[in-house]
Amino acid sequence: MSTDLSYLHLILNASIVVQFVMLMLLLVSIVSWAMILSKRVALGNARRAADRFEEQFWSVEDLSPLYNRVTSKRTAAFGMERIFESGFKEFARLRKQEGISSEAVMEGAQRAMRVALNREIETLEINLSFLATVGSTSPYVGLFGTVWGIMNSFRALGNVQQATISLVAPGIAEALIATAMGLFAAIPAVIAYNRYSNDVERLINRYDTFMEEFSAILHRHAHA
Repeated sequence: MSTDLSYLHLILNASIVVQFVMLMLLLVSIVSWAMILSKRVALGNARRAADRFEEQFWSVEDLSPLYNRVTSKRTAAFGMERIFESGFKEFARLRKQEGISSEAVMEGAQRAMRVALNREIETLEINLSFLATVGSTSPYVGLFGTVWGIMNSFRALGNVQQATISLVAPGIAEALIATAMGLFAAIPAVIAYNRYSNDVERLINRYDTFMEEFSAILHRHAHA
């Protein structure tokens, strides 16, 4: 008599522990794929927004109209715009105060830009830690399901007088499905984490470079 070794049959007839491991890995994989796609869109929007703002920034001579344009937008500024808005706002506020030195004005503007930069870094790094966790732990969770399934298969052999492949094949097959699901969840998460970490690092470097260039411009205005 042949044994049904279809994937659906193996999953439905797996032990409760193995089924729980498979369900958990399936849910983790769905969540990680949702985060991967949303992160791709978010980083793409951030790159395009940085390109547009840099083009606007270097095409104007007076920064006040650009600041007014940024603050008058219906949507909140983010990325490079947010750094520019925070720095220019603090610079203009401190310049209006009497008896304050140019160095104090620059320190305040740079401090405001640094705070905005840190907030942007936190936004860019959202979900990266989850992808790293999925990539590092999913294979071990799948391996746990595999070990449990193989262990049950060998325990079943103790209750029979003659061991055959047909007796242990279903248990081993269902156990290996858990390992495959762990790898299916881990591999995309690892690839996405490495790719997006590099993209985030490049964006942070762009923001930091812009902040230094903007600080140089403000420094000239402060000492004018």
